[in-house]
Amino acid sequence: MTTESGGLKRGARRRSQDPRSVPWAVAGELDVVAVDTTWGELQPLNCAPDVPTVGELEVLELLQQGAVLIDTRVPGSNNGVTLPGARSLPHDQAVQRRGELDPSRVSILFCNGPQCPQSPQAIRALLEAGLAAESLAYYRGGVHDWVTLAMPTEATS
Repeated sequence: MTTESGGLKRGARRRSQDPRSVPWAVAGELDVVAVDTTWGELQPLNCAPDVPTVGELEVLELLQQGAVLIDTRVPGSNNGVTLPGARSLPHDQAVQRRGELDPSRVSILFCNGPQCPQSPQAIRALLEAGLAAESLAYYRGGVHDWVTLAMPTEATS
């Protein structure tokens, strides 16, 4: 981290190859993953008024209560993995496909992680299109945190 005007600032990108937004297994190491710290822009903890930001334990609790997981990543950014049972609703199609969301159930939107803007963009667009905030939740940790906490994943279809 570097300081700028007395504040903290995220370090500059120093890698020459394309960033990898999803953690990957380290060859020869069981239960060890590597993460690329050079991609994306940090997102605020709260992405929209009245939409709760949730962590892993809250995700699990909401799923037990009937919530659904919504993967807002575009197909090229998912690295072939998602959270178990997640439905794909790319952020750039969220408003056009909002009819696929059941307003009587909480939809937990997630993307690649705390530095990924795809879920916050989808949530704000859905709210502007009239979807009620009570039917949405934001899992800010996304696939990044899910994988680094050894939670299960499944292949995308």
